[in-house]
Amino acid sequence: MNVIRLEFIRFIIVGIINTLIYYGIYLMFNVMLEINYMASHIIGFAISLIVSFFLSSYFTFQVKPSLKKFLQFPLTQLFNISISSVLIYLFVEYLFIDSTIAPIVSLFITVPFTFLITGKILKK
Repeated sequence: MNVIRLEFIRFIIVGIINTLIYYGIYLMFNVMLEINYMASHIIGFAISLIVSFFLSSYFTFQVKPSLKKFLQFPLTQLFNISISSVLIYLFVEYLFIDSTIAPIVSLFITVPFTFLITGKILKK
């Protein structure tokens, strides 16, 4: 199996773990604490970003994490948070998709692009 294919499979595994963390935090803030869906999205994203960095470094791309990469990693996720935030807003406000489902739908669009960007940063 080629390296990129294995990395993508590991990326998906990390993504599933990270998504569960993000979504659990999102639901906790949005549903249980009744915090606005967009604020809940950003809080969940920030916490899952830290987890994602370490899982992506050690497991997905099998590189040693460094402070420099940690500081650059959020830049790779800037695309993700920007596009997913816009998509979630559009899904909730204009397509009337429930705010508990909208973040999951947005993942299908953002994941492939995030894989490419993350790999470029972590493998430098």
